[in-house]
Amino acid sequence: MVDNKQAPTDILVCVSTEMKDATALASFTADCVVSSGADCQLQDLEILSREAPFAVEFSFIPKPDSPQKLAEKLKGFKGDWAVLPIANRRKSLMLCDMDATIIAQECLDELAQFAGVKDKVVPITERAMAGEMDFEEALKTRVAMLKGMPLFAIEQCYRNRIKLNPGAETLVRTMRKHGAMCTLISGGFTDFAKPVGEAVGFNASVANTLLNDGTVLTGKVMEPILGPKAKLDALKSLAKSRNLDLSQTLAMGDGANDLDMINAAGLGIGVGTKSVIVRNADAVIRYTDLTAALFFQGYRRGEFWHPSDP
Repeated sequence: MVDNKQAPTDILVCVSTEMKDATALASFTADCVVSSGADCQLQDLEILSREAPFAVEFSFIPKPDSPQKLAEKLKGFKGDWAVLPIANRRKSLMLCDMDATIIAQECLDELAQFAGVKDKVVPITERAMAGEMDFEEALKTRVAMLKGMPLFAIEQCYRNRIKLNPGAETLVRTMRKHGAMCTLISGGFTDFAKPVGEAVGFNASVANTLLNDGTVLTGKVMEPILGPKAKLDALKSLAKSRNLDLSQTLAMGDGANDLDMINAAGLGIGVGTKSVIVRNADAVIRYTDLTAALFFQGYRRGEFWHPSDP
């Protein structure tokens, strides 16, 4: 029997496009909790979205091993979920990586295809994002292969190859609508980060700069290089400038170079399937879209930004 004097401290959020509807998702989630052996005292159910992706949340009073047991039970769930503290859920500052996070591609890999060296560049990208190679070394090595690429090819690459991940604009504009500051911070390049940031609605964008001689790329990148430490420093600096505790921040990314800021933020969200991220993030988005980051914070679909908003 639930002790009504004890308030719930945690939230289980489940987001899915696979269920028939939100009610089915709620029933599935409750059954998982009961059969997990987590011994949670489930309390309030909230349906956050009755449209796909469907989203529900249960508040509960956890036992020490509840998160581990729930994780084991939900391992086969073809949706996104998170167990998070109720306190301070909605974040006031968000930092997002760009490549394979806000956009679906790795912009350096796409540039490499234009230069005819993608088969050499992609394996280095994969090693760097998995944490198997120093980020700065990997970046310099790959950029060197772009030497001689005409500048007009960068614009062509952006226009023809770069696509936003579903939910990106809604995520950013919804958080800004509710007062959060949103910054795009990328180990990629300003030639992509600036237009992507403007299209999605970020307050600001920060990235590395490809050097050129006015006609072609020189094969070098401006230093200092924006890497993992710079992302972490930016998170701390922006939080301090807004008088925010790090618990009031959100950081999102897909690779090892995002890990420091993801670990430091109050809510660290991984995007994709890289094991280095899945093991360390507070929540991971793999199956639905980036609006899952809003549901994790307790936003209801009716609170989302809409293109018709003023």
